[in-house]
Amino acid sequence: MATDWAGMTAAALGREIEAGRADPVALAEAFLGAIAAHPEGARVYARTTPERAMAEAGAARARARAGLRRHPLDGVPLSWKDLFDTAGIATEAGSALLAGRVPAADADVLAEATRAGLVCLGKTHMSELAFSGLGLNPVTATPPNVNDPARVPGGSSSGAAALAVAVSAPAAIGSDTGGSVRIPAAWNDLVGLKTTEGRIGLGGVVPLAESFDTVGPLARSVEDCALILSALEGGRPADLRGATLGGVRFLILESVAFDEIRPEPAAAFADAARRLEAAGATLVRGTVPATAEALTLAPALFAPEAYGTWSETIEAAPHLMFAPILERFRGGASIKAMDYVAARRRMRALRAEWAAAVAGFDAVILPTAPILPPDAARLMSDPAYYTAENLLALRNTRIGNILGLCGLSLPTGHASCGISLLGPAMGEEHLLRVGAAAEAALGV
Repeated sequence: MATDWAGMTAAALGREIEAGRADPVALAEAFLGAIAAHPEGARVYARTTPERAMAEAGAARARARAGLRRHPLDGVPLSWKDLFDTAGIATEAGSALLAGRVPAADADVLAEATRAGLVCLGKTHMSELAFSGLGLNPVTATPPNVNDPARVPGGSSSGAAALAVAVSAPAAIGSDTGGSVRIPAAWNDLVGLKTTEGRIGLGGVVPLAESFDTVGPLARSVEDCALILSALEGGRPADLRGATLGGVRFLILESVAFDEIRPEPAAAFADAARRLEAAGATLVRGTVPATAEALTLAPALFAPEAYGTWSETIEAAPHLMFAPILERFRGGASIKAMDYVAARRRMRALRAEWAAAVAGFDAVILPTAPILPPDAARLMSDPAYYTAENLLALRNTRIGNILGLCGLSLPTGHASCGISLLGPAMGEEHLLRVGAAAEAALGV
């Protein structure tokens, strides 16, 4: 791969194509070659799609030469988590239960991205049926962590985060139900965008819990995330020009978000907060009572919907599943329908309480995860450790999912430690603009 392409942002590659300095076909060939040659390539990709990629890149090359590019990222290659349907190509969601599943059509969001000119390199590994924040998957593969190969990469968009490891794509598309974009982004020093539920359609996306499932990018910059979001939904990208932290107000979400936090994420957050304040942001420390109560609703919300979606498939062949994932799904069977309905009603009330409490702030900030990536071998041998670490990994990110927010995780410059910004539902454009200014202040 040309050295000036390796590690470049998606936006930068798009500008190279626009200027005639990069050829989409050569780009696709280079990334496919890097995946094939890299010793960890098979742990990153469930399968590549070379025929599709080369056809899409050829069309992008023709548009570029004719001055007819469709989008700033037209011709830029991306990877897709293996739960987005791809026509004629297996989509198995990291599970032996879906082995050999070949959809007839692309997921709606993939079709939209293809219309914008993005090139599909292939499908990345993930946690089984997307039901874990750790990224450990002995059924298919556990991708590497960028900072320590003995530790898990975060999930469930685990292979998507490996773009930081294998130079396997300029950016990746994942999904986030309880933190599945933001955790792997944080643990691999990337930017991850959790979109608002309902903003991007889920047609052709293998579900976990459709009430909370969202689609979002993992990338090397906030600019990348803004451009990718516009490509995924066929809209205009957020205007990031002149973004500054002057006049920006952040609420540091204290109490539950810092409970049981490990020393490294705590120190990384404190350092990042100081840099944001030095760049002109006003930081206010405080609590939002709705937060802690919202988290108590999680057991009655996620597992019942997930098991209701998958129970028939799971119970037809439970022996095919990784035991901790099977246990998490089956936990949904014990929740009564009246408790699920009551939890959803209370969730809606708490969303309104949160919105009123944070209305005076541009974003709420907190550590993306209160722990570092756990040791993969210990997770395999110690079920209690697996359960405890998985729940703690997801604790902070779930706040955004339960309360219906959009969220952005940024690297702090401290290995595997991210800082999250939470914004109101459908407030991605403002969140991205504030995030771009925060990214500049953090200098990573």
